[in-house]
Amino acid sequence: MRSITPEYFQLLGQTIVDGRDFRSTDDRKAPPVAIVNQTLADRYFPHANPIGKKLWLDSRQQPPHEIIGVVANSRTDDLAHGPQPEVYLSLWQAGAFSKHLVIRTVADPRAFTAMVERELRSIDPTVAIENVKTLDQIRSDSLASRTFAMQLLVGFSLVGSVLTLVGIYGVLSLSVASRRREIAIRTAMGAGRRDIRNLVFAEGFRLIGGGVVAGLVAAFVVSRALKAFLFEVEPTDPATLIGAGLLFVMVALLACWVPTRRAAQVDPLEALRYE
Repeated sequence: MRSITPEYFQLLGQTIVDGRDFRSTDDRKAPPVAIVNQTLADRYFPHANPIGKKLWLDSRQQPPHEIIGVVANSRTDDLAHGPQPEVYLSLWQAGAFSKHLVIRTVADPRAFTAMVERELRSIDPTVAIENVKTLDQIRSDSLASRTFAMQLLVGFSLVGSVLTLVGIYGVLSLSVASRRREIAIRTAMGAGRRDIRNLVFAEGFRLIGGGVVAGLVAAFVVSRALKAFLFEVEPTDPATLIGAGLLFVMVALLACWVPTRRAAQVDPLEALRYE
């Protein structure tokens, strides 16, 4: 529940979906009015137009507020949660629940703050002005913990990708070195470079397949912990899991390329002579 002055929605860029905005005439002499957001309208008036309906906010002894408008949803508490039902009252009828001043300016807000403070103190020299923030700062503060967690997870994913490259490259390089005689014999028996590449790639694909399966299982296991960091995306979202799996495969294929190319270039005479 919020108490606002006229043109508050216009200042913040919120659209009046139905009905009208508050007016300066919506004062204590006028009948009580209210504006609700789309979430409240959908929840409590799913099959009816809420305009003209009555809201009893305190008790039946108090006069009801007539709904005069429906405003588009916004997230004013936490950007990581969906919109909640909201009721907006006219400041001239309900008074102020808290004293927040919202100002739009085309100039630098930090330079504009000093002028606003001078104007307010010219009205009331004892007024306390604190917690001055831009909307960008409010949004950043709301997402700070999730941004940090995202950056941390991105860092872990980059380290994991590097370890994947190094690990698969090392395993396949060791396999090619240990199977040098076998590769030489296959080449001498008529196997082409394409056959040798397919042989090494098949071993690499087994490693990649095992990694993808293990990653999907781990994703399902830790899905409950990941849910706290996600918004409007399920931890087991198929598109996300498929995209991550394909990215892993692409990274792993890069690691397979050098050992596969090295295996295809093995000279059978030198390899057999060395053995």
